[in-house]
Amino acid sequence: MDTVIVQLPDETNSHSGEIRRKPRLLHMGPGETKDFGRGAPGRSPAIVLPDPGVSRHAGRIEAAGDFWRLSNFSATATYVVENLEGAGEYLKVAPGRLGAPVPFEFSRVVLPALDSTASFKVFAPQHAYAQDGTGPDHGERTISPFSLDPTSKYFLVLVALCEPRLRTAARVALPGAGEIVERLRPLESCRDLTRSAVNYHIDYLTSAKLRLRDGSEDDARVGAKREDLVTLALRFDLVREEHLALLPHRLSGHAP
Repeated sequence: MDTVIVQLPDETNSHSGEIRRKPRLLHMGPGETKDFGRGAPGRSPAIVLPDPGVSRHAGRIEAAGDFWRLSNFSATATYVVENLEGAGEYLKVAPGRLGAPVPFEFSRVVLPALDSTASFKVFAPQHAYAQDGTGPDHGERTISPFSLDPTSKYFLVLVALCEPRLRTAARVALPGAGEIVERLRPLESCRDLTRSAVNYHIDYLTSAKLRLRDGSEDDARVGAKREDLVTLALRFDLVREEHLALLPHRLSGHAP
């Protein structure tokens, strides 16, 4: 089972200068490690950061249960791990620090570089929960099959996606990315939300959190992907009527 997913940095086409937009994902299981850095001739790390200001062998990440660890191999540079779901929360990993635990579910690893900064994202979607009577003396912990964080932005996207079906028994059309952006934008945490970000959260829910698909479908499958998400979320009560309170209040007289 994947416990950590790395979103690799965007690739730039050397001929056209265009940036490859489709996220490239690196899946890691418990205990697996991946190195990052600029690399050397004949030696390319799993996570390539080509900026000349980044060390050839800059560091390593390790998947460890429902969190991950970061090692900083630089002798001089401090790395920063940002919590992408927090309000500016971050932690520092000092030069030479090995195995620093990172508890954030959505993280961005940022390294100082000549071109401002170099970065990549790390997601830890699996969470372990103690079930009834289960503890250190009662065997292994149970991994929740649907480990959703109601305080996260991806959960807000899921609630907005499910809202029409929760408010009416009819099989109404699901909102598109633009409609979800407008629905969530009044929230302080969603002021900078974009259509691209909404689609990314939907992909993350589909491939990592609820494991419905591998995330490789083309645009023709986007509608089916959203239908599958809503069907699963409502069938297992992952999104319920009380979750609608997380959404902004509708203006008086606004259609439901």
